[in-house]
Amino acid sequence: MEAPKKPPIIIKDGDFMSTDRLQIAKDRLAAYHQAEMAVLTGQEYTIGSRSLKRADLAQIRSAIKELEGHIQTLEAKASGSTANRARRVVLRDI
Repeated sequence: MEAPKKPPIIIKDGDFMSTDRLQIAKDRLAAYHQAEMAVLTGQEYTIGSRSLKRADLAQIRSAIKELEGHIQTLEAKASGSTANRARRVVLRDI
């Protein structure tokens, strides 16, 4: 039996963001952290004539930074924060 889906979040300015996007980003971040640990514990090893080389640590760390920024943006939108929002001002001389 499937668990019921979480309801979507409606943002103040009318934008729509699903809680699933935030959860997926958090899950991906956790997976990248696990990949980073796997690379740190052994980058390359050989068993007999077969060898295995893990992913590039720099790429993993870059993806972690990118996902952390993405998660912060999604959480800010969910909370209604407008710190990174561009604004347009029209000056009028009356």
